[in-house]
Amino acid sequence: MRTDSTKYTGFTGWIDPPEDVRPALDGDLTCDIAVIGGGMGGMAAALRLAERDQDVVLLEAEFCGYGSASRNGGQIAGAPGGDLRMLSLQSPRKMPVMARLAEHVGRYVEDLIKTHDIDCDYVANGLVWGAVSPLMMLRVRTQAAILRAFGGGGTVGSREELGLPAGFVGGMRESIGGMLNPGKLARGVRRALLASSARVFERTRVSDVRRTGGIVEITTPHGTVRAGKVLLATSVYGGEWDITPKNLATPLYVIEIESEPIAPERLAALDWTSRSGIITQHQLMTHYRLTERNTIVCGVRKAQRGQTYPLPDRVPDPGVVRDMGKDLAHRFPSLSDVAVERAWGGWIGISPDWLSVAGQVGDNVFYAMACNGHGLCQVPYVTHQLADYIVDGEMSEDLAGIWSDAPKYPASMSLLLQPFVLRAVWGLDRFNDFFNGSRTRARRALRRGRRGGS
Repeated sequence: MRTDSTKYTGFTGWIDPPEDVRPALDGDLTCDIAVIGGGMGGMAAALRLAERDQDVVLLEAEFCGYGSASRNGGQIAGAPGGDLRMLSLQSPRKMPVMARLAEHVGRYVEDLIKTHDIDCDYVANGLVWGAVSPLMMLRVRTQAAILRAFGGGGTVGSREELGLPAGFVGGMRESIGGMLNPGKLARGVRRALLASSARVFERTRVSDVRRTGGIVEITTPHGTVRAGKVLLATSVYGGEWDITPKNLATPLYVIEIESEPIAPERLAALDWTSRSGIITQHQLMTHYRLTERNTIVCGVRKAQRGQTYPLPDRVPDPGVVRDMGKDLAHRFPSLSDVAVERAWGGWIGISPDWLSVAGQVGDNVFYAMACNGHGLCQVPYVTHQLADYIVDGEMSEDLAGIWSDAPKYPASMSLLLQPFVLRAVWGLDRFNDFFNGSRTRARRALRRGRRGGS
């Protein structure tokens, strides 16, 4: 696919920035509970605390919904992400919890959409773990069996049975979830938050978080917040402060690209009848989805590691975007002449065990790391549960299953996700693609389609 006229941004291609950005904090104030971070997690927590009649302040460095809340692929998962074979060996006790939690989070986001009347183009058509070769299909079946063993569910089937585009062999459709416009979802939650009793300050970057006696002091450029309790809903950005547990998040920069609008008859020729979003079973997954505006969005494929804090502001690497465009052309050969219209990207955090985690530091600092590039809805669900725990002191079963009081975490994920390792894994995926014939298979499917239509 052509990338010569691609527009690059660090925000998102799903939606324009809001026109009603709230003023920054100017002066000092006190509150019972402060939430740092205005992504889906921070907004859901602050909204829930306001619903519970708590005196809550939310601080966001840009504007609510600026980060990964609105710039991801917009696919609602109903099963844990990652390689379940590895995770079942690494965290066998946590896997049943994650399988149950993954199903609950999909329902939670569906209820959130209904409760606040959010128009975000949600289609409950499941998310598919897609296979581009018979060998990858074997991996899908293995992963599906592990998921069932831990209490999860899904439907394994061929390409035709699941309504996947030509060039895929088959896959597993998750029992819950679907796809939506994440920018519209985040904007709808932001609208509900601003209408609540929560005090929201945007354009307010937090420079430090420290305990002083029984109070937590939050420092910003033009004022200080003194709070009885604090919830860190900052994903990867909490690594800038000493109070955040060490190694809680390993930073990765990920990219999404979107094609130009494609003629409906050309999309119909792909035979993507289910319109379900697809996540491949590569080591570094690639996802594909159709949108309401007749485009294809593709993401991740080649993650890049962040090394130091503060994390730099950046836009997607044109070289990576060209590689992603080439992959789209390989996966959908009939669309090889289509242009990549836009590319956006940003930082995400990978948790210590690649699974959701929540916990607290001392008596009054709470945190959550619930999305690892797969699981948009896990973030608001976990922080919603965390908000109730902060108020009631009673922990739900789902929250208890991912809870930790660790003041720091092992550096294993940070050591594993080194740049040279990520490059090697990317190379292994491309090597397997070449030898398993997935590109050739997609072209053969295209030729069969042309013969059938002639």
